Amino acid sequence: MGKRVIPCLDVKDGKVVKGKAFENLQKAGDPVKLARFYEYEGADELVFLDISASEEGRQTVIELVSRVAEEINIPLCVGGGINSPELMEDLFQAGADKVSVNTPAIKRPAFIEEAASSFGKRIVVAIDARWNPDLNDWEVYTHGGKKPTGLKAIEWAREVESRGAAEILLTSIDRDGLKDGYDLELTGAVCREVSLPVIASGGAGTLEHFADVLEKAGADAVLAASVFHHRRFTIKEVKDYLQKRDIEVFRNG
Repeated sequence: MGKRVIPCLDVKDGKVVKGKAFENLQKAGDPVKLARFYEYEGADELVFLDISASEEGRQTVIELVSRVAEEINIPLCVGGGINSPELMEDLFQAGADKVSVNTPAIKRPAFIEEAASSFGKRIVVAIDARWNPDLNDWEVYTHGGKKPTGLKAIEWAREVESRGAAEILLTSIDRDGLKDGYDLELTGAVCREVSLPVIASGGAGTLEHFADVLEKAGADAVLAASVFHHRRFTIKEVKDYLQKRDIEVFRNG
């Protein structure tokens, strides 16, 4: 299929936001307009994350998801506060192609199996992790990176695969928004342990960073937000650079 380049819309209070390490969020634009723009730029997919839904104990804003879905033809993955098959069905009806779950899956891992049984290969599990020296491992966090779980990221990734997830969206909290590069150690460790496609997230700052996490860590896709929102470079520039590095990229159409 080739490697995918995926922009991410982190949405809070109806606006796209971006911060560092999940903190100090600043507004970055309108989700509907950005979705339209990224499809025009050549994005392979779009991820829409309602980043405060779990923390605030509410469901993803379906009306906004519907408005975004109406503007694009590329696959749309939606995450944030998705805690029931009924809500998943509503999101699919609103135009989502995939759903991403995190907090509810950790609270009740059987939720992944139930969702996969009902909706097949449309279930993505998001793993937000950061290094914990006490564990001597990467620890999984929930509620938008606010709550540590005690779970080791590699062990959780293996369990996620065994329970039927179709993909893993792996975010390094430590690298998020810093533009210092993806966490190659974390991403590589997860990619070596699972056969699922892994989407690498957190840390893109240069074109080389995209290539490194695909070549050196084995990611199947790269996700980024601020470098695209702030026009540091375009999706086309990323794909052209990857091809020059002899990395096969996915081509829409």
